[in-house]
Amino acid sequence: MIIRIILILACSVSGLWIAFYSSVPDSSYRILETVGGFIIGLLIALLVIKVEQDIRKLSLKIIAGGVAGMIIGLLIALILGFGLSLVTKISENPRVVPWIYLLLTGILGYLGLVLGSKKVEELNYHSSDVKSKFDYRILDTSVIIDGRIADICDSGFIEGDLIVPRFVLNELQFVADSSDPMKRSRGRRGLDILNHMQKSNNINIDIVDHDFPKIKGVDGKLVALAKKINAKLLTNDYNLNKVAELQGVKVLNINELANAMKPVVLPGEHMNVKIIREGKEAGQGVGYLDDGTMIIVDAAQKLVNTNVDVIVTSVLQTTAGRMIFTELKEVANKKNQQNIKTASDAVN
Repeated sequence: MIIRIILILACSVSGLWIAFYSSVPDSSYRILETVGGFIIGLLIALLVIKVEQDIRKLSLKIIAGGVAGMIIGLLIALILGFGLSLVTKISENPRVVPWIYLLLTGILGYLGLVLGSKKVEELNYHSSDVKSKFDYRILDTSVIIDGRIADICDSGFIEGDLIVPRFVLNELQFVADSSDPMKRSRGRRGLDILNHMQKSNNINIDIVDHDFPKIKGVDGKLVALAKKINAKLLTNDYNLNKVAELQGVKVLNINELANAMKPVVLPGEHMNVKIIREGKEAGQGVGYLDDGTMIIVDAAQKLVNTNVDVIVTSVLQTTAGRMIFTELKEVANKKNQQNIKTASDAVN
């Protein structure tokens, strides 16, 4: 704020003094010209501040692309102007050259600035000779806040470029600024995780400014962006997962990866588990593995907060996750002894 105030004062005073010393000393309009210079300097300062605020919203890549495009446009204008100057010398009409050159400079400089800033993103996305079309993966808000993606990247299982659209970053910022303490905590966690991932050596976080103003909602924009640049979508959102798959977008769901990485448990295996609470059915107790898998133990309702040895009887895979059904080891051993005795009696 202080720098902007200094800029406004400097431009205003400079405009005032330039107008004052440039005007005719004995002119009756000198005061008006001086005030006009002050106003022009003030307007120039305000214009510079407005441009600075707009530039802050752009990524460095877009700014560099715009500058490079403008330089190329000006060079082309210079070459064309030089060629036209030779033609006008032959036709003995050199007064036309400055105006044509000024027009070429304005048009080609503007076209270079616009095309350079708009097309710079395609330098990465369309380099198919180096990367396959599915090398890019887009992160959505849920997977950033979840945080497990950072651990996966640190382990080296994911490498290369990960794309974070600007509208996802804006949504994270909106959540982080929420008046709800829970939402605010989740948003700040997401920003911290994203900052941690940017420092990783295994991956490159690329924040892109692609937007789809006609599409409402972040989920719709994510699907549209994935289709546009042929990228995969990294998410934890079940609904977004289904919508993206229906539109032909490849989805990488962290929850599905977590389920796939859970150790395989077979009927008959022994394990030790702590009974956390009572189950829904009479006599059942419920415990959990370290990865969150639910274990249901028969005849363990009265053993809450107790570690028990159990034997797996069956495994059920549901949409919510995997459930392991077990029974107490003592009960299982008694059943086995009873079965052996029954079989022995039958043989005798």
